[in-house]
Amino acid sequence: MTGPLAVPAFRRLWIAGFVSEIGDWVLLVALPVYVYQLTGSTAATATTFVVGLLPSLALSPLAGVLADRWDRRKLMLLVSLAQAVTLLPLLTGDLVLVNVVTAVQAGLAALFEPAKNALLPTLVPRDQVPAANGLVGLNSNLARLVGASLGGLVLGYTGLPGVVLVDVVSFLLAAALLASGTADPAREVGKPAWRAWLDGLREIRGPLRPMVAVVGLMAMSQGLFVVLFVVFVSSELGGGAAEVGLLRGVQAVGGLLGGLLVGVLARRLPPDRLLGVALLGFGVIAAVGWNAPHLTTALVFYLAVFAVIGLPGVIAGAGMMSVLQLHTVDEVRGRVLATFVSLYDGGQALGMVLAGVLTPVLGLSVLLNVQAGLYLVAGALALALLDVRRPRVAA
Repeated sequence: MTGPLAVPAFRRLWIAGFVSEIGDWVLLVALPVYVYQLTGSTAATATTFVVGLLPSLALSPLAGVLADRWDRRKLMLLVSLAQAVTLLPLLTGDLVLVNVVTAVQAGLAALFEPAKNALLPTLVPRDQVPAANGLVGLNSNLARLVGASLGGLVLGYTGLPGVVLVDVVSFLLAAALLASGTADPAREVGKPAWRAWLDGLREIRGPLRPMVAVVGLMAMSQGLFVVLFVVFVSSELGGGAAEVGLLRGVQAVGGLLGGLLVGVLARRLPPDRLLGVALLGFGVIAAVGWNAPHLTTALVFYLAVFAVIGLPGVIAGAGMMSVLQLHTVDEVRGRVLATFVSLYDGGQALGMVLAGVLTPVLGLSVLLNVQAGLYLVAGALALALLDVRRPRVAA
């Protein structure tokens, strides 16, 4: 075995992430479908998504500070256990509790992600960081392929209790894998948390500054997507829970190929070029898919479209994360990544709110094309403004 997977610590992190993300995708697909079926309201569906983002916005500064001070592996272990326990109230099926649990899960995930992403560059050689991020993307898309498809099917056949069971088991398995890893050294506490967070903000300079605009546009587009996708499949294609899960999950097919290609492409293109080209490709494919119902509503066509769109999606994600990781020192990496997580979640929340508010006013078709256009603008900005061929720091 060669490359990042030859490193045992990275391999454990990779497998733990895969197991956990299967459960995440089951929940991510099942809950909005459950809410939409229960209420028939686009606004209620959008509310569930937004509720899942607000805790992340509030906790991201703290999450970044913790990721730079604590043992990152132990932090992820504790969060995984907490995520398993706090899913149990979903068994009531109550809409209010669905939103409460969604908020709690989002808050815990806000603690997990900066720790994971800050830990990754310390586990592999610097020149393997893009390839490692590509494998994480492959991992995520394989989990999406399995988990998203399961989400619709499990909800359809067993209801919400089956969804909860799958997710709880996934978090417990992830915790077991993280428990077997070696310790990540704790760091000096030093300044108060709020001052430490401000120090992290000051590190957003050089090529990271234009990344604020690029990531913000990506996030807003994704926020529009996650709400409008359910409505698109239901109203334009006449699909139900199974079709939503299948079409969301099949994006992983292209994502798997993208994850395998990132390591090869990264030897020829710097991360900023990967990001820009992939975003342009994503926008073009999305525009084709959203406008195709004028010609056909055949499920097989949309399976192909959403499978292909996963390819630029995972390449863009790996490019974005590599730019952020390679331009921050380890001492502040958690805070910088948490700041961009907060930015991304804020952009997603804005996109979700706009989807819920503007769909009745402008119509579904207009907003879907706006969503594709935002990706095109983000890609153009990445190609025009970013230059990361000379990384600032060593990992």
